[in-house]
Amino acid sequence: MRNQTDRYRVHRAAMVVVMAIVVVLFAGCGEYQKLLKSKDPQLKYEAALQYFNEGQYVRAQSLLEDVATYYKGTERNEDIVCYMARCYMGNKDYETAAEYYEAYARNYPKGKYIMEARYQIGHCYYIDAPDARLDQQITQKAIRWLTEFVEMFPESPYAADAYKQIDEMYDRLAQKEYFSAELYYNLGTYLGNNYLSAEIVAKNAIKNYPGNSYTEELSWIILQAKYQQMVNSFEDKKAERARSAEDEYYNFITDFPTSKHRQAADRLKKDIDKVLR
Repeated sequence: MRNQTDRYRVHRAAMVVVMAIVVVLFAGCGEYQKLLKSKDPQLKYEAALQYFNEGQYVRAQSLLEDVATYYKGTERNEDIVCYMARCYMGNKDYETAAEYYEAYARNYPKGKYIMEARYQIGHCYYIDAPDARLDQQITQKAIRWLTEFVEMFPESPYAADAYKQIDEMYDRLAQKEYFSAELYYNLGTYLGNNYLSAEIVAKNAIKNYPGNSYTEELSWIILQAKYQQMVNSFEDKKAERARSAEDEYYNFITDFPTSKHRQAADRLKKDIDKVLR
C-alpha cells in the first residue's frame, strides 16, 4: 500500500511539472502573438533581441521582419540586417544567412559589423560546400570570400579559422581533381590515351593546390600513368617514355621515401630498367 502511495505522489508531482511547463508555453505563445499584433516597433525590436538571446531564432526573425520596413533608412536598419543574418545562422539556413551578410557588406562597407559579415559570408559557403564529387562553385565562392577577408582583416580573431577553412577548401578541390585523375587512369586506353589525361590532371592539381593532402596520391597516379604509357607505346617511343617514367620514379621516392606505395613503385622501376637496358 505504501509503495502505491509513493508511486501516486511521484506521478502527481510529474503531472504538476508537466502542467507548469504547458502553462509557461501557452503564456509564451500568447505573449508572442500579442507582440506580432502590436503596432509598437520599438517593443517588437527589443523583444526580437530578447528572443534572439534566448535562442528562439524563428520568433526573433519574424519580429525583425515586421519592423524592417519601419526602420529602413535609419541607423537601426544596420542592426536589423545583421541580426536577421544571425537568426538564419542560428536556424542553420546558411544560404539565406550569406545573402543577408552580403547585403550588409554591400550597404555598410564600413559598418560596425563588417568584420563579422565578411567572415560569415565565406564561412556560410564553407559550411554549404558540397562533396568533392559534386560541382564546386560554392567551394570557390567560399575560398574567394575567406581570402578577401584575411587580406582585409589579417589580425581578426576570425583569421585563424578562415585560414583553416581555406586550406580545407583547397583540399576539397584537390580531391575532386584526384577523383578525375583516378577516373582517367582507370579508363586506360579506352577511346584514347587516358593515361596522359590522368597525368595532366594530377600535375595541374599539384600545381594549382600546392601542399594539398592528396599530393602523394596524385604523384603516385602520375608515376603509374607514365609507366602505363611506356608499356602501351610503340617500340620507337618506348625508350623515351621509359626515361620519363624513370625520372618520375626518382621524383616520387625523393618526395615520399616512406610512401605506402614504395614497394609497388620499386616494382615499376624494375620493369622500367628492363626497357632501358
